[in-house]
Amino acid sequence: MSIFESIFLGAVQGVTEFIPVSSSGHLIVLRNFIGLKEIPLLFDILLHFSTLLVVIIIFRSRIAQLFITLYRLLRLRGAAEERENRKIIFLILLATVATAVVGFLILPLEDFLIGSPRFVSILFILTGILLFLSRFFKGERSYLEMSAVKGAFIGLAQGLGVLAGISRSGITISAALFCGLDRKRAGEFSFLIAIPAILGALILQIKDVGDLFAVVNLPVLLAGLISSFVVGFFSLLLLLRLINRGKIYLFSYYLIPVGILTFLAL
Repeated sequence: MSIFESIFLGAVQGVTEFIPVSSSGHLIVLRNFIGLKEIPLLFDILLHFSTLLVVIIIFRSRIAQLFITLYRLLRLRGAAEERENRKIIFLILLATVATAVVGFLILPLEDFLIGSPRFVSILFILTGILLFLSRFFKGERSYLEMSAVKGAFIGLAQGLGVLAGISRSGITISAALFCGLDRKRAGEFSFLIAIPAILGALILQIKDVGDLFAVVNLPVLLAGLISSFVVGFFSLLLLLRLINRGKIYLFSYYLIPVGILTFLAL
């Protein structure tokens, strides 16, 4: 892989990680078109880690509040006004467990489900349909009004996001809206639960680091990570604005035609 190909794939990751069109799906399809078929899954996950830093930076205030609340909980302290943060922590834990369960169930089918460009194109279409339907979900609930079942449901949806072609952000935001969360909280919760999910995936795949450096040297990898971070930062800001305006369904007008064209072309 050349440094320019790494920068290009990093930019694709940066855009598609947050814009709900499936980053891993686009990386797989583009690799097939440009002839890069032997890149380890760890490369994808490291690009995800780069965009994870973007999430931490943009949501740093909320994340700091959650850590403070967690610290006080462990010391059996905390003010009543921290109820929302305590509920968020509880929901994140539930969602993470649900994500892990789905992820481990899908893992044995990884070679069949994750790497097939034609299967990816079908999931593009399904994701597009889901995003289109999200325009009809008008949630108004706060975190305090969310039940444990709904938190787990959003986590189950995130678990399906391991399938290339299903947008993790798209399916979790849609699930949160379906569960009644208001738009701002739906977007925020989607990216808060991404943090443990991406870190978990990185830990599971870190054993493949040797395979990665067999085909990608360090300067090339760093170029992709930097590209992913910079492009991802501005993409997330754009997405949050669209979520607040109830406009994420617009991406269905892109995903459905792309899915159809990709299915016919591959």
